[in-house]
Amino acid sequence: MSQGETSEAQIAVHWQEEDYFYPPRDFVAQANLTDESVYDRFSLDNFPNCFKEYADLLDWYEYWDEILDTSDAPCYKWFKGGKINASYNCVDRHLARNKNKTAIHFVPELEEEKVEHITYQELYVRVNEMAALLRDFAGLKRGDRVTLHMPMSAELPITMLACARLGVIHSQVFGGFSGNAAADRIEDSGSRVLITMDSYYRGGKLLDHKKKADEAVAKAAQDGQVVDKVLIWQRYPGKYSAQTPLVEGRDFLVNDELKNFYGARVEPERMNAEDPLFLMYTSGTTGKPKGCQHGTGGYLAYVTGTSKYVQDIHPEDVYWCMADIGWITGHSYIVYGPLALCASSVIYEGIPNYPDPGRPWRIAQNLDVNIFHTAPTAIRALRKIGPDEPAKYNYKFKHMTTVGEPIEPEVWKWYYNVVGKGQAAIVDTWWQTETGGFLCSTLPGISPMKPGSAGKGMPGIHPIILDDEGVELPRGAGKAGNICIQNPWPGMFQTIWGDRDRFVTNYFARYCKNPDSKDWRDWPYMTGDAAVEAPDGYYRILGRIDDVINVSGHRLGTKELESAALVVEEVAESAVVPVKDDIKGVTPDMYVALKPGFEASDELAQKVINALISEIGPIAKPRKVWIVPDMPKTRSGKIMRRVLASISNNTDVGDVMTLANPDVVETIRNQVQK
Repeated sequence: MSQGETSEAQIAVHWQEEDYFYPPRDFVAQANLTDESVYDRFSLDNFPNCFKEYADLLDWYEYWDEILDTSDAPCYKWFKGGKINASYNCVDRHLARNKNKTAIHFVPELEEEKVEHITYQELYVRVNEMAALLRDFAGLKRGDRVTLHMPMSAELPITMLACARLGVIHSQVFGGFSGNAAADRIEDSGSRVLITMDSYYRGGKLLDHKKKADEAVAKAAQDGQVVDKVLIWQRYPGKYSAQTPLVEGRDFLVNDELKNFYGARVEPERMNAEDPLFLMYTSGTTGKPKGCQHGTGGYLAYVTGTSKYVQDIHPEDVYWCMADIGWITGHSYIVYGPLALCASSVIYEGIPNYPDPGRPWRIAQNLDVNIFHTAPTAIRALRKIGPDEPAKYNYKFKHMTTVGEPIEPEVWKWYYNVVGKGQAAIVDTWWQTETGGFLCSTLPGISPMKPGSAGKGMPGIHPIILDDEGVELPRGAGKAGNICIQNPWPGMFQTIWGDRDRFVTNYFARYCKNPDSKDWRDWPYMTGDAAVEAPDGYYRILGRIDDVINVSGHRLGTKELESAALVVEEVAESAVVPVKDDIKGVTPDMYVALKPGFEASDELAQKVINALISEIGPIAKPRKVWIVPDMPKTRSGKIMRRVLASISNNTDVGDVMTLANPDVVETIRNQVQK
């Protein structure tokens, strides 16, 4: 390969590095971690013993014999021989000192409904009673799997912690997913119990959620997995709020059955550290969903440590992660990490802009939230619909997180200046469902922030960027490649449920140095993301390695193109998709949605084109800039680029009825294909 060419694994990067922003002095003064020697303590020379620091944040029944067992590499066992219970660590151990402290603030979507403040004592009572119901009524025991298809509610963590108390492996399916999606996960995990809720609010409407349970059970039965009990929580205890009727002998109302378990106390199971705690399914682009199996001791240690040191959670903080518990972010950083630290964790039922875009900041003001955690998707949406709203409210964040996808520098600056009022430390975290917790982030009490950059590898996480041949791309090379992690860590998933071969093939095979090796050094973990390492060691993530457009041999990361479009002040959101081109192979189509008050025009489209050329170069010039009323989005707010690509290429868009706004697809199609 000649010097000037870019290989398949490499992407030419045209981004300019941004300037540093430094955390405020008063933040650093109270930060949980200000000791820079942490990177030395967690160096590869001290691996794996360094992770004892995280494990020591937990209460163990018995200590481990071996910190890391690699005998079945790459299916690692952390803290092997240790005995622990996640429910005990998140609830019971806090009672002696903090039983009257709020564990969960549940905020209903309707503002006229009261916020529910659940203390650690009440959480203890409710988790125990639910555990007794699951054991004695549903017949669940250690090692069984149970599928949860629940919306954002206080009952969701209560159910998860009740499962963990018994050693029952829970598999929570995002509430916005269809009954069919739930069925796939029921069948794959072998669940015979489904736990759901009758209804919940979304955009001011009370949705019938129970009907999805009927679909899920019917489809699972077709696939050979029989569900014999459906347990249904009520959105309003004592009142059934769904239109879908109960099925006699199969469906049971949790709120009715719980009365039989009043005052029950269930001794937590002493789980092996390496026993599975939960399954979290990721939907791959092809094939059936992958059940990422997360262990108990390693996972809990990692999310507790990262919650303390990256999220900077102190017991007196009010912490709000505006994700959904149906995703890994919610498991790690709404439930297990914060509750293990005795935090007060906010759970909000609804959408951030109901009844108006000021809602998140009213919640923050009312509850005196000081740590705020959300995704670039939500930040972009709030910047689009309510750019001036944060200034109207009296709250003060000491710390803000961004998670889930790369954040464009322009959006980062709005988040910092407007949402954080220039007073908060921001951590831009990079990680995945499979990794359990953060892989890259700045440490807020130690490192400066850099817009658009995820920062260095976390203490104990040692990233490396490889090209196709497995050759390392050096720091500051100005080229991106496949970002991999050289070493295992306690939060990483143990395997794909029931499919070890797929686990090895998908995540390790490409760069494995010796398939028979028991040495972790021979098994770098391939994340599937593209990244570039700046001269200062900060990583910038460019998105999935598949999200690359090869224009005349130039491999352009879609995130870089989208980021350039957001430099145009009128633009709120952008999405780039590849369009087949006879000459160039593919060429980009750029879709943009505008902030309120701006009108689509040819001049504005040209302004976007000019921004792409000036930020990246003529090679980035799109075939066309389409200014659309809104982007097609999933229920969790992610832009469905697949749908836009289908429209641009005149192919079938597939089923769009599960989108949050299916009607916009037809509007865009009429605009593009006229």
